[in-house]
Amino acid sequence: MLEALNAVDARRWAVLTRTAFAARRAEIDALNVYPVPDGDTGTNLYLTLDAALDAVRVEHERDGLLDSATLEQECTGLARAMLLTARGNSGVILSQLVRGFAEAIAEAGVDEADAHVMADGLRRASDRARQSVTRPVEGTILTVAQAAADAGGYAAERGLVAVAEAALDAASEALAATTSQLEALERAGVVDAGAAGYVLMLEALARVVHQDAAHVGMRMEPFADDPSLRRREEWSPVGRAVDPMGAHGGGPTGEADLTPDGPAYEVMYLLRDSDEERAAQLRATLDELGDSLLVVGGPDLWNVHVHVDDVGAAIEAGLEAGRPYRVRVTHFAEQVAAHRRPATAVAVVACAAGPGLAGVFEEAGAVVVSSGPGRRASAGQMLDAVRASHAASVILLPNDRDTEMAAQAAATAAAQEDIDVHLVRSRTAVQGLAAMAVFDASATAARNATEMSHASAATRHGAVAVASKEALTSAGRCAPGDVLGAVAGDVVVVGSDLATVAGEVLTRLLAGGGELVTLVAGEGAPTGLGETVWESVRRDHRDVDVTVIDGGQPHYPLLVGVE
Repeated sequence: MLEALNAVDARRWAVLTRTAFAARRAEIDALNVYPVPDGDTGTNLYLTLDAALDAVRVEHERDGLLDSATLEQECTGLARAMLLTARGNSGVILSQLVRGFAEAIAEAGVDEADAHVMADGLRRASDRARQSVTRPVEGTILTVAQAAADAGGYAAERGLVAVAEAALDAASEALAATTSQLEALERAGVVDAGAAGYVLMLEALARVVHQDAAHVGMRMEPFADDPSLRRREEWSPVGRAVDPMGAHGGGPTGEADLTPDGPAYEVMYLLRDSDEERAAQLRATLDELGDSLLVVGGPDLWNVHVHVDDVGAAIEAGLEAGRPYRVRVTHFAEQVAAHRRPATAVAVVACAAGPGLAGVFEEAGAVVVSSGPGRRASAGQMLDAVRASHAASVILLPNDRDTEMAAQAAATAAAQEDIDVHLVRSRTAVQGLAAMAVFDASATAARNATEMSHASAATRHGAVAVASKEALTSAGRCAPGDVLGAVAGDVVVVGSDLATVAGEVLTRLLAGGGELVTLVAGEGAPTGLGETVWESVRRDHRDVDVTVIDGGQPHYPLLVGVE
């Protein structure tokens, strides 16, 4: 057993905590009924710590400290990173708990933290967490952190093992008691979700101290295995209607598991270019606007979290206090409704450049992200759509060559949240339509990804556009107003008539054979353009099936696909 923690031990503690959060995130999400039953506490704890550990690793690699960082550098670096990566109320409080431990170690100025330093860390962690909350409430993580700190302090004279065990035992006992301390928890029959996360963190500490993953003092069974801590089947929180502009509606709606008088939105942002005085004023302003208020950090960076109805006022207050960035707004009603929808095995997220295309993809069952030239979807927008699909596995269709990189970034980010995303490299809308046509909701994600990729790749594509400036193309020089016909992204014909140029493009695409033609008319295209183009080549291709879609996409009067 350890008598003191060094830098390697501290890193192992953090990694074991991340492992525990990853393994138990869904379980902790299910406990989440206070302050808002939005079912994301476990996920936020995991994502906060996971991102922070990655950030510290990158920073240490850059500074040449990967294998030589001191205990203080490890802890201070993680505390700073967690301030930046904190997600949700629980993530911000977790960052302050870690900050408390880091401050105790920094003040001690030691390479190894013994029982007294760790006991001081438990006390500072509890104090930091409590100070971060404008209106502390008992029966939450604050209560459990204080119980752990008190017990750890009493055990300090008996060594590090005693401190870790006493803190864990006291925290576990305090966790069980939270059910009776808050009406929302008692009504649901659960313990506080954030407090459960802190117990996992203390379990990880005890594992490190004992150097034994099978330490008998650990809570090895899931919280939900204890009938007294499982959400009651008859639990049904009060719902309420929420006006998008911030006004409350009348009675329960069944759409949002929210208290009748609680705020409708969660607002989070980081704040730079401020100072302690302005941060204090921001805290006072936000306290009048909403609840669950956290303004933590300093002296050069603050993390702000609040639940409000008036999102604009919360952000404007930040603008008066400094420079807000990484602003994130969550509408609780939408979040809770998403959690309540039954999960599907495989879903499709598709980008669409026009309302007609969006309608086709939606009718086929896809979650649609608006994306097109001049307003292409970001990785964040696609990631939000992946989450909104509420599926374990997702097929992602960018449907545009210039959106592929953002789609890849979204897939990578989703993987970090344990969502299985398969990127189908559909580089045009017609390739995306071909891929969507073979989607089978009853098949596995891997099987769908393979079949949809084959369908996309087998679709030859072309487009018709109107030149906006003089340029030299592969088919010769063009002037503004000329009609350009492209095959596989390369201009092959320059003309003056949309139908004539489109007919030439289709003829070239059909030169290699084809069974199905898809013509997608764009925004402002002449009525009947698709039908006119098909009639011009129909006599030579009577065995080909044709589908004409009013896509509504900008910039391209006609998109052409041949399968």
